[in-house]
Amino acid sequence: MNDRKEASQTLKALMGIRNLVVGGVIARGERLSEVPLSERLGISRTPIRAALARLEQEGLLERIPSGGYIARGFSADEVIDSIEIRGVLEGTAARLAAERGVEPRKLIEISKVVEALDATINPNPAKINFERYVELNAEFHRLLSMLAGSETLRREIERATSLPFASPSAFLETEEAFVVFRRSLIGGQEQHRSIVQAIEMREGARAEAIAREHARVARQNLEYVLNTDKSLLSRIPSLNLIVT
Repeated sequence: MNDRKEASQTLKALMGIRNLVVGGVIARGERLSEVPLSERLGISRTPIRAALARLEQEGLLERIPSGGYIARGFSADEVIDSIEIRGVLEGTAARLAAERGVEPRKLIEISKVVEALDATINPNPAKINFERYVELNAEFHRLLSMLAGSETLRREIERATSLPFASPSAFLETEEAFVVFRRSLIGGQEQHRSIVQAIEMREGARAEAIAREHARVARQNLEYVLNTDKSLLSRIPSLNLIVT
């Protein structure tokens, strides 16, 4: 029971600290220390310490010689590399799922998520169900990571998507950003459908190619921010971590 409670507290600390950094409450380069975080989150120092170490491993924090951690900054190239790595891993998951075959119930489950996503897409930004889209998009990618039946691959995809800008819903943290990138959502939803179709038809190469291209939607959104509307850098929380 104690082990489960400790694991639960560590997870709570992990999510709490990550949200503080990604949400811009803790700025890029700002120091994070155990005592202030413990008081802010209402969690003891042991889970806080474990969470800080985990976030350093994920790459979100950096340990400093004087003790403690700072929120890391990332170059645009590092962000692009993270997105590309996710694309490679998800493409591999899609290809293996197609080649190995997937249980009908699992295909039905992910197909239902695609159908539910259809209901959230609307040409009128005011009618887009923002929160529901983000939730379902995350669920689609979670299910995709498991279709190949490889726990190793699922774990590596989870690790690759732990950085905010490499997640499946990268740059959609705010409704404002969601509206800006709404055009990419329509194409992305078509790719969701095509990935599932290719897996069902046992077309491994096609499934992999579409999944890899699908990950590049996040890259296109990033390039839009950097090249067209840099004002979004300060208005979308996770983009505060990018050093331009």
